[in-house]
Amino acid sequence: MKDNSNNSNNSKSTVPLFVVLIVLLLVIAFGITRLSENGELSVADSVESADSTSAEATEVITEPITTEPTESEPARQLNLSNYDVYSEVALLMDKDGNVLYSLNPDEKIYPASLTKIMTAIVAIENIKDIDDDVMIPGDIFDYIAAEQASTAGFAAYENVTYRDLLYGTLLSSGAECCLTLAVCLGGSEDMFVGMMNDKADELGMTGTHFTNVCGLHSYEHYSTAMDISVLLNYALKNECFKEIFTESEYYTETDFNPSGITLRNTMFAALSDTSFAGGEFLGGKTGYTSEAGLCLASLAQVNGKEYTLVTAGADGSHETEPYHIYDARKVYETLAENNYADDNFSD
Repeated sequence: MKDNSNNSNNSKSTVPLFVVLIVLLLVIAFGITRLSENGELSVADSVESADSTSAEATEVITEPITTEPTESEPARQLNLSNYDVYSEVALLMDKDGNVLYSLNPDEKIYPASLTKIMTAIVAIENIKDIDDDVMIPGDIFDYIAAEQASTAGFAAYENVTYRDLLYGTLLSSGAECCLTLAVCLGGSEDMFVGMMNDKADELGMTGTHFTNVCGLHSYEHYSTAMDISVLLNYALKNECFKEIFTESEYYTETDFNPSGITLRNTMFAALSDTSFAGGEFLGGKTGYTSEAGLCLASLAQVNGKEYTLVTAGADGSHETEPYHIYDARKVYETLAENNYADDNFSD
């Protein structure tokens, strides 16, 4: 009896344990299913959350550091209110391209012989050897005579060097020199003028158009003080150009001038003194036609620094007072006074 009682007790205790086990298994299975579902949602939520956090972090990291832009202080303008400028247009510029004084800088002008600055620099950039010999064409002199253009003194069919022609172009403003360069380097004047206009486009001289190499008057041959200033500052970066531009005279011997010929700079010839208080004239190119007036593109050293000045449209002629020279001297002297004194500038 005792043994049966024990078995009965064991049977009674086994049934609920089995049920418990079944229930536990169901709960575990149900829980795993829910955990799996919740797990996917949780992972997805986590990924989305991580992406969002990463995006926010990326925005913070990649956001450019910005500072308030600082505008460079504009160059102060030279005050010439106490001086009655003879020229109709003028532009004073330093080597860095800063404009220190301007008077109608974008007004259309006829550049006259300032044209020869372009003629010379285009020639220099296309000459292989500056000391090569070339012959001056004979047929250009009828054209020169008809236009009453100035010459340097070379003769038809004379053998000269490119160096002679360049000095004759910039110093003596010789038409025969310009035309010979055009024919020898461009094939014809028209072709060479095309090269000049291409260079003007390259330099951004939007107010300029050339029709000839000498600066003879034409309503289609024009420029501005700003454009000529850009051209001059560009040309002066060329060592050969600057060497010629700053010479007061040049001596050479030729076939027809075995005793030699001296070419003189027309600006220096018009200057009674190249120096002024605080500086000196270093070089220049003059120009004149009745339509253009007296013109000058010059280089000067003022208080140890170099500046260029372009003026045009001054009343007068080769027979009058050199009003273009007077303007240049006054502008440079005013610039030199007190080395940028406040009373010489206006904001």
